[in-house]
Parts: sequence; C-alpha cells; structure tokens
Amino acid sequence: MEQKDESYYIKRILEGETEHFSVFLDRYSRPLYALIVQIVGCHEDAEELLQDVFLKAFRHLNRYKGECRFSTWIYRIAYNAAISATRKKKQELLYIEENTINNVPDDVADSVLARAEDEEQVDRLSRAIDQLNGEEKALITLFYYEEKSLEEIGEVLKISISNVKVRLHRTRKKICVLMNNK
Repeated sequence: MEQKDESYYIKRILEGETEHFSVFLDRYSRPLYALIVQIVGCHEDAEELLQDVFLKAFRHLNRYKGECRFSTWIYRIAYNAAISATRKKKQELLYIEENTINNVPDDVADSVLARAEDEEQVDRLSRAIDQLNGEEKALITLFYYEEKSLEEIGEVLKISISNVKVRLHRTRKKICVLMNNK
C-alpha cells in the first residue's frame, strides 16, 4: 500500500468512517506480531500487545502527521510497547564480556545469519537470538525478517543510520558468541 493510499484511509477514518481501520489491521497484523513476539518471546503476550498497539494507533491516529510513513509510525508504537513490556518483566539479560564480542572476526559476524545450513545450526541460531535483549531482537527482526531498510529501522528505533549499522554488526557478533557457547 502506498503512502497516498494510507493517507486516504487515515483521512476517512478521522472523518468517522472507522471501518476503514480494518485495512491497517489486515496490512500490519502479521509483521507487527512477528516483531513483538521476537522481542517479548511469548505468543500470548505478543497477541495482547498487538491488540494494544492497534488500539493505541486508532486512538491517536489524529497525532499521525505524515512526517514519516504510516508503517514507520505504527512499527514505532509496536516497538515501544514490546520494549516496555520486557522492561516491566525485568528479564534477566545475559552479560557477555565486551572483549569476547570484539574478538569475533567481522567476516564471521557478517555471515552468521546467512549460513544456517542444517537443523542443528538453525536451532543454535534460534536459541542465540532468543537470548538477545529486546532492541537487538528488534534489529534482527526488522532487518532480516521484515527486510526494512537501514533508514526505516533508524526511524523506528529513533537512531541514526550509522548507529543502526553499528548495532546490527555488534548484534551479529553477539549471536556468533552465543552460538559458539552452546
């Protein structure tokens, strides 16, 4: 859906034709759910948070000013909701020594998500991603699963493109370390 189409539906919804919000539910339910479940790690919590995200987006639709794409705006709401939920649960985060991450060769880190060849490797990769913090999971989900651009990820996470690149690179290194500790 193009931004002009989304603007049309937003205008209609704000004029009282609320049934048009179903267009956004159909378009964004799956990708937002995928992002949320990656961050919170629980399907039931993700389903509840997804409902909260759409409710919040609907209630605050008048605040959407078109300064960014609607998808970026709603992804930002979903990201914030998921991160808030993980903070409330105060999940115990795994600490990895800084030097351990820095010692992973760049070429190994850059290929870690592309080389899952067998079931065991895929399983190790999945377990490693599960151990990441919420922001790291969001980065991996947005970049690899949702195929968002660096610019879009930066808008969602409110960080610069260069910071997105750095954090993605560090996260790939962290995944390498986590996969090799299994």
